Amino acid sequence: MLRFLDVTVEKWPIAGRFVISRGSRTEAEVVLATIREGGHAGRGESVPYARYGESVAGTVAAIEAMAEAIGGGLDRTGLRQAMPPGAARNAIDCALFDLDAKTNGRSATAIAGLPLLRPVETAFTLSLGTPEAMARAAVAAAGRPLLKVKLGGDGDRARIAAVRQAAPKARLIVDANEAWSEADLERNMAVCAEAGVELIEQPLPAGADTALSAIRRIVPVCADESLHTAADLSGLAGRYDAVNIKLDKTGGLTEALALAAEARRLGFGIMVGCMVSTSLAMAPALLVAQTADFVDLDGPLLLARDREPGLRYEGSVIHPPPRELWG
Repeated sequence: MLRFLDVTVEKWPIAGRFVISRGSRTEAEVVLATIREGGHAGRGESVPYARYGESVAGTVAAIEAMAEAIGGGLDRTGLRQAMPPGAARNAIDCALFDLDAKTNGRSATAIAGLPLLRPVETAFTLSLGTPEAMARAAVAAAGRPLLKVKLGGDGDRARIAAVRQAAPKARLIVDANEAWSEADLERNMAVCAEAGVELIEQPLPAGADTALSAIRRIVPVCADESLHTAADLSGLAGRYDAVNIKLDKTGGLTEALALAAEARRLGFGIMVGCMVSTSLAMAPALLVAQTADFVDLDGPLLLARDREPGLRYEGSVIHPPPRELWG
């Protein structure tokens, strides 16, 4: 039976403004791939990221270019060979997973050979701002058990101290998004340790992070921009203690599961992360999150509205997706 591929672009308003070291935005622009076969439709959502040379138009074009191969029966194994990792492959891979689940009457979890999904607890992100603004945001989110603090370089020590004072009971992780330098690395790390920060995400720019192997990492350090697929893992040894797995970087759930298994084998801790996007993008990532040390799948919590039906969040606890959403 023939398969048909559709691509659409959607814009979802963010609640307020999402700010990191590279800029700010007020909406999430996502690319939706839908693969239809018979009476079934599988969906996958991705977020192109300019940091990796991606654009919405380029991602749409890359997906559309696969229409003939998808119509001819290309599967997820073949997809990994036919496309490079990134947002375009992620949308197709997740759509194929969803379609297989609907067509065969088996959950995506079962197709992946995993046990039944259980609820997981996600971090909640505080956007980059002044120490005072971040303290106010931390007060509003102080009831959440795990906060992810966006940092930006100058002034980060004051930001960390302000958030810790405003949310004394919350666990903290921080994400510098490549904004630190070698000169302030150890001082910033010491402030993080004093504040009880449990993980520092991508402090130095990818490709300029060798200094991480020359210091005593008193707080574990997690690779984000420095990691995309399992092929990158061997180059991270000695510099990073954990890796942030995002489906938009790996190019889909298929590669993400392989990356998680190899990262565990090599002794890395695992964070599962996301772009700011809807529940449709979070749902497949929940399969990887089942065995993760840190889960950062709060994308829908940062939006002004989400898909219907979406994932059920009870505070910071995410429940498995309904069949109508994905998988």
